[in-house]
Amino acid sequence: MIRVQFNIDDIREYQRGKLPENAFKIKTPGSVDEMLKMASPIAAVLCAVLIATMFLKTMGSGMRVVNFMAVFGGFIIGLALLAVHEWLHAIVYPKTAEVTIGKIKGKFVFVALASWPMGRSRFILMSLLPFVLGIVPLAVFILSPAGNTIWNGFMFGMASMGMVSPYADVYNVISVLRHTKKNDKVMFYEDDLYRISE
Repeated sequence: MIRVQFNIDDIREYQRGKLPENAFKIKTPGSVDEMLKMASPIAAVLCAVLIATMFLKTMGSGMRVVNFMAVFGGFIIGLALLAVHEWLHAIVYPKTAEVTIGKIKGKFVFVALASWPMGRSRFILMSLLPFVLGIVPLAVFILSPAGNTIWNGFMFGMASMGMVSPYADVYNVISVLRHTKKNDKVMFYEDDLYRISE
């Protein structure tokens, strides 16, 4: 079941499912701020991919390929799609799981919170599914004619938000891949990630 909650004070309140006895804590940063800081190199790499894409398209066509006001407009649309980003996380959980989508109070950070054990592959899918909000407009940007600067600008702005916003999710996936085995389950509990080995 998915519910919406604005101004979340403490994410731990929404991530207190039944933690199995055979659950082991995966080493992760102790707070949202610390996690965002640790994940920032991932954001830098994703930004570099976007810059390289823009450079290659511009150099390949020999002309300006975006309208910069349209890039800003696409960026605003991408910001509005942050709620869709969290919904894409939420739909991967089983229907019996309680998932809360909301915004952390005092921060411009949106979250999908749940405390439910999932297989490692399903956890990775849940974490990375929001990349479609960046990959699709980036592919459209790459394939559209260079002279269509307004359309290209909107697509590049949307791609920028959609590609960079999941950087913390990528950090979680890397942690899970490093600290779990193929048949393990993974779940959030309070501020932490746990592996559940059978």
